[in-house]
Amino acid sequence: MKQQILGLSTLLLSITCSVETKAQQTPAFHIGIKGGANFTKTSTESSTLEGKYGFGYQGGVMTRMDIGRLYVQGEALFNKRKTSFDSKEGSSPKLTWNSVDVPIVIGYKLISEKDFNVRAFAGGVYSYAFKNNLSTSKALQDGFKNFDKSNIGVTGGIGIDYKNFTADLRYETGLSSISKEFKSKPHSFTLGIGYFLF
Repeated sequence: MKQQILGLSTLLLSITCSVETKAQQTPAFHIGIKGGANFTKTSTESSTLEGKYGFGYQGGVMTRMDIGRLYVQGEALFNKRKTSFDSKEGSSPKLTWNSVDVPIVIGYKLISEKDFNVRAFAGGVYSYAFKNNLSTSKALQDGFKNFDKSNIGVTGGIGIDYKNFTADLRYETGLSSISKEFKSKPHSFTLGIGYFLF
């Protein structure tokens, strides 16, 4: 009888400890919000235009799934992008457009502590552009009027996490042109700051 009571007590203690341990573990799946700044220029094969970086902003939501030191992160971000060109004609045309970007990256935690991580990551980006505007001559406007709304790109960068806060610096480049006329591909640096709700 005493052995049965001792065995039952041991089983209950093991179950209790297991439940408490699982309750203290960080969940593998996280959801958060993110905002930041982007610095974008568009390359071009035109001999009369040279792209320059312009300042824009972004905001949206993010998810992350941790798999030990590895993680997969997906985002849905609204971007306001601005860039300009130096023209041999002496003008400085400015190009602005909005886009919804969906980057998916795979990362590795170079430093992985309970409340602090240093990360490196890389992946792909799908971008859907809309509401583009070019303030310049009609010849250039005609070149950008067939703005390619869908763009595929690649991205990579480094980041840090502190508790629920996260920040990253990344580079993104388009693999397809936003203007077939000028073979124009976007290139961006972004600085993002986010907060995981859980």
